[in-house]
Amino acid sequence: MEGHHQQNKRKQQEDMATTITTQKKKRKEVAVFGNYRNYYGYRIGQDSEEDPRLKAMKKEWFEGKDCLDIGCNSGVITIAIAQKFSCRSILGVDIDDARIQDAYWTLRKTVKSTKAAPAKVAKSAELKNVNGIKNNMAESPKKRAKTDSTESHHLQEADLFDIVSFKKGNFVQNWYPGENTSYDTITCLSVSKWVHLNWGDEGLITLFSKVWRLLSPGGVFILEPQPWSSYYNNRLVSETTKINYQEIKIRPKDFQDILLDKIGFRMVEDITSSASGRKPGFNRPIFAFWK
Repeated sequence: MEGHHQQNKRKQQEDMATTITTQKKKRKEVAVFGNYRNYYGYRIGQDSEEDPRLKAMKKEWFEGKDCLDIGCNSGVITIAIAQKFSCRSILGVDIDDARIQDAYWTLRKTVKSTKAAPAKVAKSAELKNVNGIKNNMAESPKKRAKTDSTESHHLQEADLFDIVSFKKGNFVQNWYPGENTSYDTITCLSVSKWVHLNWGDEGLITLFSKVWRLLSPGGVFILEPQPWSSYYNNRLVSETTKINYQEIKIRPKDFQDILLDKIGFRMVEDITSSASGRKPGFNRPIFAFWK
């Protein structure tokens, strides 16, 4: 009887441990700085080829330029910008070391997949030659040019390690690039709320002022602010955010006036309408400011 009682007790303990583990798994992830582990998984979705926000961005803002992405998370959009717009360089900065490690993993995965692509193109060309050189000669010049362009594009993508880099840092409080470093384009996408909640109005102004100082004359600042209504949902992620939420005086609707009148940006363009196809809950305004 005693042995049977011990077995029942052990089983109850095991069941309790399983219940606790299940509860932990179900517990919602708390990201104090918005540093969600699988942010782009539910932001973009599995059925979308690229982040819809890229549609709002123009190639001339990035091509051959030095760029900075504030709050890069796992680096998905940082890398996509480098690929699509041919940056000279782009640096992604994030406060969370785990997200920076994720970003380098994403970069390695991207480079590996793009290096495999030219081999497939070459194999396809080889098969065409086996079937007869005439097939290749019969191709229109336009079609051949497109193939050549695709191969060149893939070769450029293989050099992403030379273009894209990531660094851990608190941009608002203590991150600074090298001496005399400036950027032609700076992106800050769905980050301003987290700066605002964690460091208040003062932190937000610091963010905007620092961006302005780091931009080259004529440079572009691309900002995607979260609406004030979304602040409420995250106000309790920490004691700090709870306090700051009560004390914040500046609202997202005021950002344009602050950036133009107080920070010193000379012009703004609302580019929101170009970013069609975003998932519900992520239809946020996007602005481009010029220094």
